[in-house]
Amino acid sequence: MKDDFDRRILKRLQAQGNATNAELADAGGMSVSQAGRRRARLEADGVIESYRARLSPTKLGLEIQAMIQISLNHHSRDSADLLHRYLADQDEIVNIWSLTGSADYLLQVFCRDLPALNRLVHDDLLAQASISHVETKIVMEQIKSGTALPLDRT
Repeated sequence: MKDDFDRRILKRLQAQGNATNAELADAGGMSVSQAGRRRARLEADGVIESYRARLSPTKLGLEIQAMIQISLNHHSRDSADLLHRYLADQDEIVNIWSLTGSADYLLQVFCRDLPALNRLVHDDLLAQASISHVETKIVMEQIKSGTALPLDRT
């Protein structure tokens, strides 16, 4: 983080990714051209990785959100690389984390319904030779949702 001006710009962009330079200038207390230059620098420096639209899963018919823990039966670089490629190709899996502890991976998935989740777990994940155990937790309610990072603590 460079300074408070950058922090204000980044806070606004985390809340509204399509904010104009004029809106960033208002949020940051600077001129429009200065806000545009700062945004461009933050993009060039890789602080801003991308811009995305946030979609409503339920409006798209994705009624089931689940977190799936995966444990592997063996650990090798080759089997991990194969599994990573396989998991990345599954459209229902929207986030993948490698973990410490009893599970090796945590997956966030969105499915149309329970039969689709069941197919993903039983027909796809458990069919992978490197996966020994799958534990699925269906999300009942998402209490906090967002991608905003705690900028005041950087």
